[in-house]
Amino acid sequence: MAKILVIDDEQSILDVVTAYLEKEGYETITAMDGPSGLKATRVLRPDLVVLDIMLPGMDGIEVLSKLRRESDVYVIMLTSKAEEIDKIIGLSVGADDYLTKPFSPRELVARIKSALRRLRSGSSLPEDTVMAFHHVRVDTGRRQVWVDDEPVEFTTVEFDLLVALAEHHTRVLSREQLLEKVWGYDFFGEIRVVDVHIGHIRQKLGDDRFIRTIRGVGYRFEDEGEWE
Repeated sequence: MAKILVIDDEQSILDVVTAYLEKEGYETITAMDGPSGLKATRVLRPDLVVLDIMLPGMDGIEVLSKLRRESDVYVIMLTSKAEEIDKIIGLSVGADDYLTKPFSPRELVARIKSALRRLRSGSSLPEDTVMAFHHVRVDTGRRQVWVDDEPVEFTTVEFDLLVALAEHHTRVLSREQLLEKVWGYDFFGEIRVVDVHIGHIRQKLGDDRFIRTIRGVGYRFEDEGEWE
């Protein structure tokens, strides 16, 4: 049974979301402020976190920023406004998806179910595949990445995006194809979520040349190598 942590300062939202999640068979934990939400994440280790951007004590951006230093748990961020800046800021510090308030509890549950299904299914490659390139090595079984023989931490979405690109390193993948491979057919959000996460991957790889932007089409992994 998956464990879901919902961090929001509105009791009515917590009650409704909890009811919907428990109806689907999920164990649901709630927190109403940033510090307690961060503590719950560290202590209880949920499978997925729903995080409001506007929280007392410590806002959602700060919570997520601290969380990303120690965990790759899947995070769906709730933004109180439809403004692009809220979404981009949330994604830039490591949110995997976002939903704008007011939202449908059914849509939130659908996204959670979809995310958990993808997390469990993982890569289509054999579990023990290691993709070895000139500068980058990716172990799909251990879900580990090395750049020039140094281990580098990736979030779940970042790792899955890197695997999708590396697996098809001779091909250009469109944003739509990457959304389908990493977020799934039923992704509801903004296509630019791909660009934000690609930016994170480039920073961690330490060189923009590893992932090339093909203008008007998508992205291609450039480093050549072979699989073990």
